[in-house]
Amino acid sequence: MYVTPDEKFPLERVVAVLHPFQRIIAYNLLWRDDVHGSWIPRTIATDQEIVWVGYDRNNTPTDVWTYWHGFILHTPWMRRQVAINVQWGKHGSMPRGLNLNDLPPTRSLKFYYGATIFGLPDILLGDLTRSGPFCFCHTYGEYLNYSVPIKVSERINVVVREENPEETLRAVFGPYSRKPFWPVGF
Repeated sequence: MYVTPDEKFPLERVVAVLHPFQRIIAYNLLWRDDVHGSWIPRTIATDQEIVWVGYDRNNTPTDVWTYWHGFILHTPWMRRQVAINVQWGKHGSMPRGLNLNDLPPTRSLKFYYGATIFGLPDILLGDLTRSGPFCFCHTYGEYLNYSVPIKVSERINVVVREENPEETLRAVFGPYSRKPFWPVGF
């Protein structure tokens, strides 16, 4: 997984969930916080994201799905190490090498980069209630600079084999966002 050099919220916990009947693993990622909306009362001071990896009978990756702001992105993965880019501050996950024009138009990286500028009051209000970044004070090119690797395999806290990991996720994450356990069709 790759983040930008300016990412302020660390990856705190990872739960790997193996589906008991299908060849797919869900990597549930818990980041310390989300850059937007932190000031809203009763928001959860974490940010849960998910990456799913499908694999064949040789345990070789064949497909990658990622949760991207209410959408599930999918790409075939050609039998190599899975690599994921993680968006600054919001932690939307996308397969590395994804054509950015394939992102949903209302959820484009240009839109979210603009939100770091026009949403600055939101970021600053969040800083009043929880520690976070002051701004993303860089260019759009730097917003796309996913150059800092995070070895997810070294960060896994729990591995389980469950179809419904709700209880495990609650035990490891505490309050969390409750995103889909599996991509559509699983």
